[in-house]
Amino acid sequence: MNKKLVLGAGLILSILLLTSCDRSEQVVKPVQPDKPATIAPLLPRESYGDEPQTQANEEQLYQFVSKQLTGTYGVFTNFHNTDQHAEVATGHEVLSESAGLLMRYYALTGQKQAFDAEWNRAKETFNLSAGFSYRYSPEQNKRYPLNAAVDDLRLIRALHEASIAFNDNRYSKEAEQYGKRFYEHNSKDGRLYDFYDETYKMTNDFITLCYIDLTSLGLLPISTSQAASLQRNMLDIMHKGYLSDQFPFYETRYSYKTETYQSERINTVESLLTILSLVEVKQHNPASITFIKEQVQAGTLFGQYTKEGKATTDIQSTAIYAIAAMIGSELGDEDLYQASIQRMEQYQVRNSGTKLDGGYGDVASQQAYSFDNLMALLAYAH
Repeated sequence: MNKKLVLGAGLILSILLLTSCDRSEQVVKPVQPDKPATIAPLLPRESYGDEPQTQANEEQLYQFVSKQLTGTYGVFTNFHNTDQHAEVATGHEVLSESAGLLMRYYALTGQKQAFDAEWNRAKETFNLSAGFSYRYSPEQNKRYPLNAAVDDLRLIRALHEASIAFNDNRYSKEAEQYGKRFYEHNSKDGRLYDFYDETYKMTNDFITLCYIDLTSLGLLPISTSQAASLQRNMLDIMHKGYLSDQFPFYETRYSYKTETYQSERINTVESLLTILSLVEVKQHNPASITFIKEQVQAGTLFGQYTKEGKATTDIQSTAIYAIAAMIGSELGDEDLYQASIQRMEQYQVRNSGTKLDGGYGDVASQQAYSFDNLMALLAYAH
């Protein structure tokens, strides 16, 4: 999942926009103060990815990721390499996003040795003084001096999950250390911010809704009052970013400066991640689930829409159906999970005679992206 850097007002302010988490004010269904978010259990309630054929497909995918899509510094952003000079992460650059996804997979599947190896590599590759660099370029030997809140939160969550999975509180102690650092730099006055730039010692002035991982925020080592303020404010922003019952997805970002929501187009992966976060704390809108189920069954969950719900593309993706499967698992809805996995597996490369076999990518162009492949692995762990 690439992240675009938008250069601002002479300061090289790096505003991270995930093209898959891609980067009018509207008040819809505000949070009720008597219905606080319930922090989800860290390990999935159900594990549906254990059918023999599903397990075989998962193993083929894992072999592709570990043998073809991984190098010295971690999982490649794309199987096809580049000179790594673009404003977005490309080629064999690595992302802290990928490390966190893989660590969560190892924790959820009980692979302690693999988890430890990936965590040690992540610390060596991405750790900064104020957070984890979102991106490292081996070709340039460049660690970008800013983090992405969603990626740091994922790493922290993976450590908590490992603590439970491996019955070892050393992981939770590290999670506490990095969680304290995260709260100090990526939040202010009960608000979460997309990134912290170490060069300029500052954050941006908005929050991308799919960056709000409510479960992970609930794990931060902060006071009860701080936690309540952060959860209340971020949940309120998510709920008020709901578009409509006719198109039950979510706005892209919220500007603290202008107090408005901003969305050029609605990227499905972003809204699905927002819905997954809400599902995990039982704060989702039922209309969103109905819509997702209908589109999965029809095979029409497209990659991008207008704010009115008109598809702007007929392109679909592995990650879309992987996240839909995770939503199904978190809801205890096996039908949604299995239907989503079946849709997802239509994109798995088989019998191509190329190194992409087992993975999710395009044989003709030899493109295979980390986000698609790792989200598919994580879906299998549910």
